[in-house]
Amino acid sequence: MIDPRHDGVDAETRKRADEAAGALLLQDVRRPAGGAGAGEHEGRDLGEVEYVAEGRSRALRELPAPAGARAVVEALVGLYTGPLFRAALHLWVAASNEPQLGPRVTDLEARMGRETHRMAVELLGVDERRPGVRETVQGLLDMARGLGLANLLTDDSARRERVVAQWARLLESTLHD
Repeated sequence: MIDPRHDGVDAETRKRADEAAGALLLQDVRRPAGGAGAGEHEGRDLGEVEYVAEGRSRALRELPAPAGARAVVEALVGLYTGPLFRAALHLWVAASNEPQLGPRVTDLEARMGRETHRMAVELLGVDERRPGVRETVQGLLDMARGLGLANLLTDDSARRERVVAQWARLLESTLHD
């Protein structure tokens, strides 16, 4: 299993992602949505949105070409269990309370979703024109995102390992018949 602490994200990016996540969470807790002072952080928030989005895009582009479905599933799950996804989640929370952030975060997440899907198809070496392939890849990404959410509060690595192994078996039998 790919260790999310060693997922190819450099130390500076990891540090900034963690700081961004923490800062956004604290400011979210400290100020009411739309209240006085809410707009003063807009520039910083948008900068953090861009920074986290670029870090996630870079991590996606730098995924090594894994050999086999298990390695692909591990790599994709690693994207959702690492610090950049955690920072993105905090941005989602901030965007849900900040009207000026919502459209920007939504646009960036739509782009990330398309990029991640395209990369998953490429890494799996599958043809989306075949019936069921697109839906299977989307299910894989939904599962990976769910494992990322489960990993937020507790170390879910033992269960995650079993789920990754099962998804690898499913992908092998479903996509490569």
